[in-house]
Amino acid sequence: MRFDLATIFGLLIGFSFVAMAIAMGGNVMGFLNPPSMLIVLGGTFAITTVSFNMAEVMNSQGVIFRALVYKPLHNKSAEATKMVELSQKSRVSGILNIQEEVEAFKDRFARQGFLLAIDGVNPEAINKILEDDTLSMIDRHNKTISILRRSAELAPAMGLIGTLIGLVQMLGNLADPSAIGPAMAVALLTTLYGAILANMVFTPLAAKLEKNSLSEIQLRRIYTTSVMSVVKQENPRQLEIMLNAILPPTERIKVF
Repeated sequence: MRFDLATIFGLLIGFSFVAMAIAMGGNVMGFLNPPSMLIVLGGTFAITTVSFNMAEVMNSQGVIFRALVYKPLHNKSAEATKMVELSQKSRVSGILNIQEEVEAFKDRFARQGFLLAIDGVNPEAINKILEDDTLSMIDRHNKTISILRRSAELAPAMGLIGTLIGLVQMLGNLADPSAIGPAMAVALLTTLYGAILANMVFTPLAAKLEKNSLSEIQLRRIYTTSVMSVVKQENPRQLEIMLNAILPPTERIKVF
C-alpha cells in the first residue's frame, strides 16, 4: 500500500479554495458555528446508523480511511505476467515446485487459491471458495459505498433542518435584534456545511471506493482465472489470452 496523493490533494485543494474564498470575505470566524456543526455532523451520523446499524457504520470507517489515505500497489499487467510465468513453471516442473513462490505472495486471495491447488483440492471446490470470497468482498464494499451515499443524501437534509431551526429562532426573536444574527447564522451555515459534506467528502469518497472495488474485482478475476488454469494444467499461452481478455487494451501483456 502507498499514499493515494490524488485523494488527499484533491480534498486539500478543494477545501483550500473554499477557505480562501471565505478568508477573502474578511470574516473567517463568522463561518464557524458549533450549533450548525452539531446539527449536520451529529445528525448525519445518527440517522445513517438508523439506516444501517452501529456496527456496520463503525466497520466502514476503516474502509473509508484506506480509500482516503492508501491505494493498492498491485499493477494488474505485472500481476498477469507473473501469473503466466508461474503457470509455465507449473506446467514444466510440476505444481508442487511453485509452492515457495506462492507462499511469498503478499496478496492473501492469490496465495490461498494457489495453495489450495497445490494441496490437490477439487477444482470445483477451489472455484467455489474463490467466488464466495470475492462475493463477500463485494458485499462489504457495496455496504460501505451505500453508507457514504446515504450520508451524502442526509447531510443536505440535515442542513435544511438546521436552516428551519434557525429561521424559527429568528422569527421568534424579532423583537430582539441581537438574537437575529446568531439565528440567521445557524440557518445559513447548516445548509453550507451540509452541501460541503455531501459534495466534497461523501460523494467523492463513494466514487473512489467504487473505482477501487472494481479494480480489485478485476485483479481477483486475474487470480481466479490463473489458479483454475494451473489446476487444469492448461497451456500458458491460453492463460495469456484469457488474461488479456480481462485486461483493458492498454494494459494487455505479451509473454510469448
